[in-house]
Amino acid sequence: MTGTEIINAKEPFRFYTRLHLTELIGLRASNLTQLVALIKEVPGACIYHHTHRFLQQHQYLSPEPPNDFAYWVSQILNEQELGEKLASIDTFQYSTIRSLREKIAATIEQYLKDNKLAKLRFAGEGAEFHFIKSVSFVLPTDYVVNNLKELLIVIKKITIDSIYFHMFESRLRLERMDNDFSNWIRNSIGNKELAGEISKLDPYTYTLDGLRNKLIVMLEKRITI
Repeated sequence: MTGTEIINAKEPFRFYTRLHLTELIGLRASNLTQLVALIKEVPGACIYHHTHRFLQQHQYLSPEPPNDFAYWVSQILNEQELGEKLASIDTFQYSTIRSLREKIAATIEQYLKDNKLAKLRFAGEGAEFHFIKSVSFVLPTDYVVNNLKELLIVIKKITIDSIYFHMFESRLRLERMDNDFSNWIRNSIGNKELAGEISKLDPYTYTLDGLRNKLIVMLEKRITI
């Protein structure tokens, strides 16, 4: 696709980054009944951590981050069928932690309803599921851009922590319904087509470096350098 004329935005885009800490909250489960009960009540930061831990801690490795709930259910409780059901939940389809939490809980509850003996399986001592929450500190960077060309330049050199924040955390944890780049391109630049293309991009199928490279390619197709 040919490049388009550079249009300055109505409002500039400021890049943010985040510092990330994890914290045990003192709650643990040893069977499915306990697990689903706690999933319903723990802070959303716990649900976020256990569905995004791989991306946050191993940012350069393989995509398709494992789901901690799925891993524990299949590897510790040996409930392979339920593990597969939890692993198949498409996080990208949920725009809030609440809706993702509800899907995970409903999946476990339905499994317990269909498999009465599953509630009798207990994890051994020391193998319980310990709930951990993700604590993020969001910080502004010095990078502010006014058009797509400037956006491209900064995306090429900004840290992957910043890419992560604008593509994952802002959409799900801050409930902005879409990633920050799409929101800005749509509302301030007025390029609905490019915004839509980035919105449809499933970030969970890329490493963070791969995601950066994909964004670069998409922007370069739109810009006359």
